[in-house]
Amino acid sequence: MTNQTLSFSRTDSAKFFRTLNKRVNDYFKENNIKRTGDWRIWLKTIVMFTLFLAPYFLMMSLNLPSWSQILLTIVMGIGMAGVGMNVMHDGNHGSFSNKEWVNRIMGSSIYILAGNAYNWKVQHNVLHHTYTNIHGHDEDLEAGRILRFSKHSEWKKHHRFQHYYSVVLYGLLTINWAITTDWQQMRRYMKRKLAYGKLPNPFVNWSKLVISKTIYVAIWIVIPILFFDLAWWKILIGFFLMHYVAGLILSVVFQLAHVMDEAEMPLPEEDGTMKNTWAIHQLKTTVNFGPKSKIANWYTGGLNHQVEHHIFPHISHIHYGKIAEIVKSTAKEFNLPYNEYKSTRKAIAAHFSYLKQMGTNPALQA
Repeated sequence: MTNQTLSFSRTDSAKFFRTLNKRVNDYFKENNIKRTGDWRIWLKTIVMFTLFLAPYFLMMSLNLPSWSQILLTIVMGIGMAGVGMNVMHDGNHGSFSNKEWVNRIMGSSIYILAGNAYNWKVQHNVLHHTYTNIHGHDEDLEAGRILRFSKHSEWKKHHRFQHYYSVVLYGLLTINWAITTDWQQMRRYMKRKLAYGKLPNPFVNWSKLVISKTIYVAIWIVIPILFFDLAWWKILIGFFLMHYVAGLILSVVFQLAHVMDEAEMPLPEEDGTMKNTWAIHQLKTTVNFGPKSKIANWYTGGLNHQVEHHIFPHISHIHYGKIAEIVKSTAKEFNLPYNEYKSTRKAIAAHFSYLKQMGTNPALQA
């Protein structure tokens, strides 16, 4: 990652964002509704936490056959991803509620998902939402040498097979949070003095990380080993399976939004300036999928409407379906791109096709 300071163009002769912002604001005023969540997001919170935690208590209290324990562990992974996309995500964007304390509590659900609120806000709210798809600045494009998401990344021979093995690695996302990622990110972000808001006290921040990780291990590994009538290795396999299901879901949803052929990955000029304004940059670097799918919209917390989320991150996802009509028509009016796949299936196929393209030796594409 680079420490180069970037700046977006302030020249929008067509006044796209000013027009779009006014129309979206008018929508909320005319319908007399808040930009944050309502009863629907509270209902989903109950559903997602039930999917995530109810199987845990069932397995702790009942002597169940192995096949049902495996099934319940998979349900926990589905619920875990659901909490992340519907509760934690809106909470840490400040869009869950108009009350800040509610947003803090909901955002703090990341701790029971194996993550860390400070790290997530810096990585997601600051780096990803500000510098979307900019190589060297958006950490979502970084996968070490294992995967190549951008033509600006160095090509390795093993990348020829990444459209096959990538799906195996995607499932490791959240378990990496639990084991290694948070420690590395906190060290990196604190050294660079990055923060979403006020920079936290280093001692307090590191203490939160150590304490939260200790409690996490106790809840998900130590207590089950002590109180479940299961062998320790079965507990560890179940823990891994839960994380793998959640990680796979979250990774695929994230990748469909930005690691696609339609999503541009522009580089800044030598002086750090970007060609487009921030809002237009979001249009060009982001992709929607399955916009009419009620299931995708409900379960992913509106993350299938990534275009709307990136331009209006402080609006709750429950409104994306409605404001998408405004964003799409305004983009068309100003002759700007609005990238979307009609179905999730087509988007997934396009993503792995793009990975295959990025895995091809650049010398053969010249």
